[in-house]
Amino acid sequence: MNGFGLSRERFALLFSVMLVAAAGNTAMQSLLPAIGRDLGIADIWVAVIFSLSAVVWVFTAPYWAHRADRRGRRALMRLGLYGFIVSMLICGVVLAAGLHGGLSPLAVFVIFMLGRTIYGALGSASPPAVQAYIAARTHGAQRTSALAAIASSFGLGTIVGPAIAPLFIFEPLGLAAPLIVFAAIGMLVLAALALRLPDDAPSGPATGQIVSYPSIGGVGATSPSETREPAKLAWRDRRVFAWHVIGVVGGHGHAALLGVIGFLVIDRLDLPLDDAQQWIAIVLIAGAAASLLAQWWLIPQLALDPRQLVTWGSVLAALGTAATGVAGGIYGITMGFALASLGFGLFRPGFTSGASLAVAPHEQNAVAGMVTSVNGVAFIAAPALGVALYGVAMPIPFLTTAALMLALAGWTAFAFTPSPPAK
Repeated sequence: MNGFGLSRERFALLFSVMLVAAAGNTAMQSLLPAIGRDLGIADIWVAVIFSLSAVVWVFTAPYWAHRADRRGRRALMRLGLYGFIVSMLICGVVLAAGLHGGLSPLAVFVIFMLGRTIYGALGSASPPAVQAYIAARTHGAQRTSALAAIASSFGLGTIVGPAIAPLFIFEPLGLAAPLIVFAAIGMLVLAALALRLPDDAPSGPATGQIVSYPSIGGVGATSPSETREPAKLAWRDRRVFAWHVIGVVGGHGHAALLGVIGFLVIDRLDLPLDDAQQWIAIVLIAGAAASLLAQWWLIPQLALDPRQLVTWGSVLAALGTAATGVAGGIYGITMGFALASLGFGLFRPGFTSGASLAVAPHEQNAVAGMVTSVNGVAFIAAPALGVALYGVAMPIPFLTTAALMLALAGWTAFAFTPSPPAK
């Protein structure tokens, strides 16, 4: 047994389920700008691919979260892995065919969208099932520690995915090869899960929590509550409405930045796409590491309240985003993006904890679902909007996002009065 109240083997399996999904998804995010340019697909349509997946994720994640107890947690984990594997295989095969001239760019785009839709619909089943499995078998401090460790798998995956993706680029598959490799890794995790994780025999009920759409340096989910049916909570409830507005505004800034950073690296460096891909990975790794530094070390050390986290996080995000947009070389882009990611790494937990602290314990499931929806909604339109602005002039989406985050920081610091923490 480990300190989480689960055997080491079981915890490793659960951790692997979350890690492979986050790593595969963010590896694809790092590869797509170069793939789109190679195929001749307009940048805006590359961004739309992730927007559609986010839409499906937002609508299906609540369904799977509420089914975690009824269908069995292991069954839903397997379903999520099936969705991940099938999606990666479809996307990898169709991209390889397109890169070798076997399919037109339009056909590649349509089939690739189908593959991403499968991931959004079925891949969202695994994370709530993993968290519900842990919550039903742990108590008190053990549960808190175990859920925090599992949530960190998403953050770790955002580093691992882009880091190892360039290592898997080989002929004849080229840039599509990493997707096939991640599908194979998913198959290994699925086989281990089926053979080594026991069927559900929970000691108590636990509803699986809805999780955020996986992204570079993104946060995981909040802890599931032991309440089977969540309390009703209105979106316009005065205790949480302002936090939702903060989350929507800042989330759109973050999603827009992620949507254009790969294209900026390609265009600023003016390198062959295979070489540029390695630099994209380095920039994304730096950003993910900075975000994790904020969440794992700075936040506990600084002990700031939620409003302060949002304010200072927004200021740092604005400065870093502006610096990224005007940088002329890879060093400036990397440092600017890392600073922006550090800021967003402070901002997101501030917004999340602010909304959570504003409501009573029996309302935690309801507010967590709202927070997750806010996080997912930002990835529906913002990446495509950022790429559209990028097409007008490269610095515009970065400077626009910086201005947006500075305005949010000013409003939060001087005009926003949060409700006192609920008892």
